[in-house]
Amino acid sequence: MTAELSVQLYSVRDALDADLPGTLDRLAGLGFENVELFGFTDRVDEYRTALANAGLTALSAHASLAEGDAERALDAAAALGVRTLIDPMIRHGWETADGVSAIAERLGQIAAQAQPLGIEFGYHNHTWEFESEIDGRNAFDVFTDQLDPAVVLEIDTYWAEVGGQSAPALLARLGDRVRLLHIKDGPRTTDASAQQPAGSGDMPVKEILAAAPRAVRVIEFDAYAGDIFDGIAQSLRFISGLEA
Repeated sequence: MTAELSVQLYSVRDALDADLPGTLDRLAGLGFENVELFGFTDRVDEYRTALANAGLTALSAHASLAEGDAERALDAAAALGVRTLIDPMIRHGWETADGVSAIAERLGQIAAQAQPLGIEFGYHNHTWEFESEIDGRNAFDVFTDQLDPAVVLEIDTYWAEVGGQSAPALLARLGDRVRLLHIKDGPRTTDASAQQPAGSGDMPVKEILAAAPRAVRVIEFDAYAGDIFDGIAQSLRFISGLEA
């Protein structure tokens, strides 16, 4: 079975602000069938129409639930047929064992809210979860040990690597808990503007994909110095070529 491919719409946020329907049409024209939403809770009707017209499916979406209005985000995701809703970032609390426990508990509560709507709920990492240490272990490993199995994971493989992890080894440890991957490339730096199309930088993209063969591949750029649609197209060609 070939893993599904998607693109995080944050990558094209400026284009979306200027022309949401046209941007979705352009992504469909590149060959995408799926997208990952962000900032959708105030634009449900607009996205519903534009996604249908472009022939795109919102497999997943990002929304801040742990520190925001979880019920509103869940209702908006359900209205758009989102399969997996991801909290993209919890910045604080990773420094202590009690903080990590509180984060895991809160995410478990949200997963329970999501289940009756037919939505999986999960969490997306950055670097700081790996940079904080608790009793000789990184905070992310402590977190996943405590996490309710109903909470799934979207591993941002770039930020895991920048945070000092081997993304392929991390994925092997986590197994099927990982439902989605953020795939991006570039040097191991926190300077997002240095990000490059998949296959053009230092990330072990081939090994990452092999380590999570069933996870949805979500192409993303936090920033890009070139034409963003060209960068996305290059990433899509590289990943599709590896998995053809």
